[in-house]
Amino acid sequence: MPPSSALSDDPAQSAEAFLTCGAAEMLIGIPPILGPDLLFTLRSMGHGDEIALVDGNYPAQEHARRLIRADGHGILVLLEAILLVMPLDRSVPQAAFRASLNNDARQAGPFHLAVDAAVRRLAPGQMVTPLDGAQLYPRIRAAHTIVATSELALYANVILRKGVVAPAADG
Repeated sequence: MPPSSALSDDPAQSAEAFLTCGAAEMLIGIPPILGPDLLFTLRSMGHGDEIALVDGNYPAQEHARRLIRADGHGILVLLEAILLVMPLDRSVPQAAFRASLNNDARQAGPFHLAVDAAVRRLAPGQMVTPLDGAQLYPRIRAAHTIVATSELALYANVILRKGVVAPAADG
């Protein structure tokens, strides 16, 4: 399957199409794109740990403390799948970050707008903070894990800070 941004002119439609394409689920309620290594990592991360989803041009092998390869997949579909199972940190002002077009936090392209929309939809109350290159790259290098994708969009990196799963209220 080609990266999400290669499937359609609208990156958000491509991600949704993949998540709803009828791929066989091996676990109930777990998107099949979340393989064993990525699920293990999401479960192993603690509150406040960050995971970086990086595009195909990012030097992930060189920069990662822990590396997961998601070859053949784009960032939007992975972002949406992760946000279905991992809460964002609500104890800090910002828990979702993304690269910016031309490394300028004031610029955004269609991919960036699709990331913003996905976070608004799947993590209500959370906003994405655009970062310039000087802020973004050190934060990616410090991430708990880097997920290397085949995303074709340029400046298409996303960082998510894990929140807590609160215990169910006794009723």
